[in-house]
Amino acid sequence: MLIAIDIGNTNIVIGGIQGDAIQFEARIATDRIKTSDQYGVEIKNILALFGVKPCDVDDCILSSVVPPVFNSVYTGLVKMTGKHPLVVGPGIKTGLNIQMDVPPQVGSDRIVIAVAALAEYEPPLILMDLGTATTIEVVDRGSTYLGGCIIPGVRTSLDALTSRAAQLPGIRLDRPGRVIGKNTVDCMRSGIMYGTAAMLDGMLDRVEEELGSRATVVATGGMAQFIVPLCRREIKLEKDLLLKGLNIIYQKNAGKRGGRREKEANTCS
Repeated sequence: MLIAIDIGNTNIVIGGIQGDAIQFEARIATDRIKTSDQYGVEIKNILALFGVKPCDVDDCILSSVVPPVFNSVYTGLVKMTGKHPLVVGPGIKTGLNIQMDVPPQVGSDRIVIAVAALAEYEPPLILMDLGTATTIEVVDRGSTYLGGCIIPGVRTSLDALTSRAAQLPGIRLDRPGRVIGKNTVDCMRSGIMYGTAAMLDGMLDRVEEELGSRATVVATGGMAQFIVPLCRREIKLEKDLLLKGLNIIYQKNAGKRGGRREKEANTCS
């Protein structure tokens, strides 16, 4: 089994993949003060929850946009599985032609999502990841990664609002019944959710205008399931895009891992 892990600003996504099938997906909180031992225990507990032993793990792949946490998770994973994970970064084969000013600075999660989407949809593509930040990626008809946009995420914006406005309470992000709210909570809920949906609709129009053609729009991320139904544009919702992309990148680079996998092989007793 391949263990795929993505370290995000809010959550760490952990997935177990057999072949092309995602066997399980779980999330733990990203915590910058946890040690490698703590992360190793947490990952081991997640695997045990789904009936997976450390010796069942054939290999690992790891991507991260949180440098202070990367080493702790990497070391914890090595301690727990005995495997040194493949790390998504410079020098890794992705199949993408990245046309950015400084390609190594592009977040690994943005690249992983683009790789997964290209495997399932014909370009041009506009990809949206609604997490701590809301990111928009653009892939042209020739499968070139052109760049995109980074926008404050839904919860990030809401947290900023409630922390700076003394009379505005914390709220649940339930779907608003109407745009025009009749009380403070409904007004906040409508503003943050319909406001984000309207922003995305508007950004999609502007991106397509600059791209010069219509594009297939794909959304993923923790907040996508709440915001996408409120958008007026047709948007395809893909919950597992990140894990699918990590699996594809692993397969593209597996040939270089053969010797290491044999050296690190475990046997279950």
